[in-house]
Amino acid sequence: MRVAIQPLVQTDPALISSDSEVLVANSVFDYLVDVDTESNPVARLASSWDISDDGLEYVFTLVEGVAFHDGSPFGAEDVVWTYDRLRDEANGFATSTLYASIATIEATGEYEVTFTLSQPNPFFLYDLSDNHALMLKAGTENPGDFNGTGPFVVASFTPEDRIVLAANDDYFVEGQPGVQNVEIIFFADESAMVNALRGGQADLLLRMSTPLFESLKSVEGVVTYDIPTNGFDLIRLRSDRAPGNDPRVIQAMKLATDRAAILELVQQGYGAIGNDSPIGPLYGSYHADNITPPERDVEAARALLAEAGYEDGLDLVLHVPNSGGRPDLAAVLKQQWGEAGINIEISVEPEDVYYGENGWLEVDLGITGWGSRPYPQFYLDQMLVSGAVWNESHFADGEFDALAAVAGSTLDEDERIQAYADIQRLLVERGPVIIPYYFPQFGAISDAFTGFELEAFAGRTDLHKITLK
Repeated sequence: MRVAIQPLVQTDPALISSDSEVLVANSVFDYLVDVDTESNPVARLASSWDISDDGLEYVFTLVEGVAFHDGSPFGAEDVVWTYDRLRDEANGFATSTLYASIATIEATGEYEVTFTLSQPNPFFLYDLSDNHALMLKAGTENPGDFNGTGPFVVASFTPEDRIVLAANDDYFVEGQPGVQNVEIIFFADESAMVNALRGGQADLLLRMSTPLFESLKSVEGVVTYDIPTNGFDLIRLRSDRAPGNDPRVIQAMKLATDRAAILELVQQGYGAIGNDSPIGPLYGSYHADNITPPERDVEAARALLAEAGYEDGLDLVLHVPNSGGRPDLAAVLKQQWGEAGINIEISVEPEDVYYGENGWLEVDLGITGWGSRPYPQFYLDQMLVSGAVWNESHFADGEFDALAAVAGSTLDEDERIQAYADIQRLLVERGPVIIPYYFPQFGAISDAFTGFELEAFAGRTDLHKITLK
């Protein structure tokens, strides 16, 4: 099976971020706890778990007889070492804040691991299934060398061209993987990926813009998939320096934005309209559909800009990764905002540049694609609380932090629902972000294969469950 996707930049599981990096890691390594297509935690290397009544202790029983690709047996010490590495602040990984509530991790048996928390975390199983939480061999010196326990073994890796995977004949799940070899071919351009699928040089494509997806729907021999997700494209303005440190500027941007028009123009109606909050409609009762941003009002936007000292308009550079519909979104914003006197120059950049050092976390104005997560707390803790490792807007709001803390720790579901509603209201009123839509996930595969289940976060799609018909 040949997969067309963007090149890898990181191979250390603790540092991966793009769909391509997560896809390869998910094929070569295993998670302790996985998440299924319905966003439910499911066993992977943990065969079962028990949770104490107070929500502070989690005891995991591990699958026995699992081996790393180098032949070493997998056991409790590997789990302890992996999570200790991810939560060690000295390593500088984004996961250190995600696992800040872990007090201790202990191997309480050869195949048993006990996590003790300092405070309850109703989403802890989801945290353990984070994209970076792939099990490494204890004491690994080179975490990027692909020594996992997963369904595929790396046969060869040419960073500028492709990575070739071979079936792990000793994989612990009977009947998996379903194909003997996977060739993951790197493309820098989405149009080239689609043309490769259309021309028979590739069998599977996991991510593309809406127009490219539409172009595949009538291609003979290709089956297309689209599913709703909690993912979104985020427009954000840094709030810690001018011009974003004046709240009237981001409010002017919100008022100049026509979200319904963007959904139609950029997404061609696929997905759902956004409400400037990462808590989307797929989160059920956590999503407050009665809290919405103000209607577009160009004159009100101009008046706010004038009050902020920009009577003659505001000039900014909008930094955009070259993936999905983000360049199209930037073009629509340029037109809509221009009517209100917000004049932007669009800088379209390769994903590895945009998400690289001195990229998305540093620029004043940017568009970032946030992949779907099975629970909303992830976005709050990693993206919006003060000092969060991926707080690209540099937002710092004491009331928001307090609400996020309640939502992420209370065991009272009604209290959590109320906290999430208050958070959505706060973000509409003074948040530094605009979320115009929640995007769907697109995929396309040759009809020669079966067993394909597209995940909301495309990189978490299980290649090992796909077989030839």
